[in-house]
Parts: sequence; structure tokens; C-alpha cells
Amino acid sequence: MFFASDNSGPAHPLVMAALVHANEGYAMPYGADALMDEVRVRIREIFEAPEAAVYLVATGTAANSISLATLSQPWDTIFCATEAHIQEDECNAPEFYTGGAKLTLVPSEHAKMTPPALHRAIEAEEGRGVHGPQRGPVSITNVTERGTIYSVAELTELCKVAKSFNLPTHLDGARFANALVALGCTPAEMTWKAGIDAVSFGGTKNGCMGVEAVIFFDPKHAWEFELRRKRGAHLFSKHRYLSAQMLAYLTDDLWLDLARRANAANARLVRGLKQIEGVTFLHEPDANMSFAGWSRAGHQRLHDSGATYYIWEGVLDGTDPDKVLTARMVADWSTRDDNIDRFLELVRG
Repeated sequence: MFFASDNSGPAHPLVMAALVHANEGYAMPYGADALMDEVRVRIREIFEAPEAAVYLVATGTAANSISLATLSQPWDTIFCATEAHIQEDECNAPEFYTGGAKLTLVPSEHAKMTPPALHRAIEAEEGRGVHGPQRGPVSITNVTERGTIYSVAELTELCKVAKSFNLPTHLDGARFANALVALGCTPAEMTWKAGIDAVSFGGTKNGCMGVEAVIFFDPKHAWEFELRRKRGAHLFSKHRYLSAQMLAYLTDDLWLDLARRANAANARLVRGLKQIEGVTFLHEPDANMSFAGWSRAGHQRLHDSGATYYIWEGVLDGTDPDKVLTARMVADWSTRDDNIDRFLELVRG
């Protein structure tokens, strides 16, 4: 019963097999391997973007931070939701890699920025000239850190606001596939057709061992990203092991199949929780992550049985068994129905 995070689950056997196969013989380093050529072609096809610049890094933090550094200047501010991953979970890496650009947090609803709130935040950063931060890129997390999803229409409206100020937009897609299958749209519709300029396209949370793609739809950013990736110590020497993972991930739509499995597992969990008296949800779950609250006694039963997840608000230790504690649960492609059903049984008591 492991629901702590999708990046804690196993890599898919086809990804591991691809790594073993890539280990045979020799290949040119630093992204000059033949597998990377195939990855580049495949991602361009998937995104309907034949001119896109495509790169691989090993972590989502590198993908987000180096992308944003490429789109901004040290004296800029990056606009993002209060609960954005770059704000909550990256130890100021965006500020580090940009050389000092700050983050301006935009008030959100269920971790989603609204166009009016974004407009007000951008508009507020004016009038101080050299004394204040300059307007920089807008970064959007989809799936959000609270398990909600921006629709294509919502993404388009946010991008329109950014474009009205001539600002670029970045999509943090660590769970890109989960958002995509939930929306039922194409990668192009969720990105450049909506106005997105750069994407962090995640693999690690969805069945890869450790690889993320960075995609710039305007290749003018390519050389600067390459320099920043190298200078930031994220250019792999034995790059073929990144390429092999990503190619296996994209082959025969494995990436979409794994995301559907993860989303379906979370949907099963959510359906069961909603049938239990006293369980409440903080946000309506849209993909493979959910936040819900139930009694301390229920949490104690789960804890005693070895279930792993994050208690989000409250502490397990306490004397009131009826006290409601909230939890974050994340399903991955390997989450089994019997583990979900056992989890629900323990919550029910």
C-alpha cells in the first residue's frame, strides 16, 4: 500500500530492458548518440513541432530551472501559482540557475492561477524602473501540486495574458502524460497551440528511471539552453542512457498507457473514499493525485498496517481518535487494485 509518490514506484520493464540494450557496445557521448536522434524525431512528431529544440536531463528540477533560466534574466521575476512546484519543492533552484531571478507568487484557486489574478500580478510589477524586478516568464504546473488540472481553455487564457505583456510561458509537465490523458487532447493542443513556449516533459514520475525532456518550440533558445545545461553540470556524458529511457517511454505510446493506469488507480481510490462516511476532499482530483481527510483512528490503522502516504495536515500522534487529518495520496502505473481495496478497508475500519 504505497501511495507516497509516483516517483517512488518502479521503472517499467520495457524502460529497464532498453537500458540493458543501450549498454551494449559504444555510442557517442553528450547527446550525439543515435538513440537521441530518434528521440528528437519522435518528440517532434508527437508535439507536431518539426522545428522544436529537444533536450534531455535527468531531473525535473534541472528541466524546470534551466528552461526558466533560458527564458529569463537575473533581474526578472517569474510568475507562478502560490503552490507551484518551482516554489514549493525545488530548494530555490530556479533562483540559483537564473542567477537571481525571483518568483512572484500568484494567488490561486485549488493550485490554479486565474487569468485575472495573473494579469494583476504582472501589471503590479511596473513603475519602479531600475529599482524593481523586471517582468519575466510565466510558469504553469500541469498537473498541479494539488492534483488539479488546467484545461486547454484555461491554459490558452493564461498564455494570452502573458503574451499581452510580451512574456514567454513555461509548462512544468512533470506529470504531463497524466494531464494529457485526463484532458483527452493532443500534446500540441496542451502546449504550443495554447501559447506555451517551453515544456518540461516528465518521464521519471511515469515509469522511467530518471529522465525528463526539455522542449523549446522556438529553436532560437537552443544554443543558450545547451550552454546553460553544460555550465549547470546537467549534460550527461553517457547520454545514451537518458535517450534509451525516453525512446522506450515513447515507443508504442507506453507513456500514455502508464499515465492511464496511474489515473485509473487514483480514480478507483477516490471512488472508494467518497463512499466512506466522514471522508472529505480538499480538491477535486483530476489525475493521479488526491488530497482527502478522515479520522486519526483511520490513519492509525493504515500506519499500523504499513501503508505509506503523506499526512498533509495534522499529526498522527494525539489523543482524539476522531480528529480529522488530511493526507496526500499519489498512484503510479504499478499501483494494484488489491492494495487500493485494502487501503479503503482500513480507512473504513
